[in-house]
Amino acid sequence: MSDALRFVTSEEMEVEELPWGPHEWLCRPGLVEAEKLLLVRVRMPAGKAHKFHRHPAMEEIIYVVEGKAEQWVDKEKKLLGPGDMAHIPVDMVHGTYNAGEGTLVFLAILSPAKFDGPALIDVSDEEPWKSLRN
Repeated sequence: MSDALRFVTSEEMEVEELPWGPHEWLCRPGLVEAEKLLLVRVRMPAGKAHKFHRHPAMEEIIYVVEGKAEQWVDKEKKLLGPGDMAHIPVDMVHGTYNAGEGTLVFLAILSPAKFDGPALIDVSDEEPWKSLRN
């Protein structure tokens, strides 16, 4: 991959607009020579959430940079602030909800970067997940 970057600045990062906020991709195949790592900075506006979902082939770390996250890992909830993180094992249901009044900024590190099957399966309309936050 001769065009792969070794350094990614704000000019080279790939921005993807998703319903729960812009995703600023800093490490993924096609951008760098990543096979095992994905890194994305998410800027989640107040009132938004990445509702309950799972990654069948990936584990994940969520590291809060700014704001307050209501972070769920399986059926356990924790409020996370800057410098706090959550580890999500492969295929475990989790959700991230902006619990503050400003923008929640976090880094999501996922592995592996290359796999077969879907990256994400939304389960927010299934029990027990759809009733868990009530």
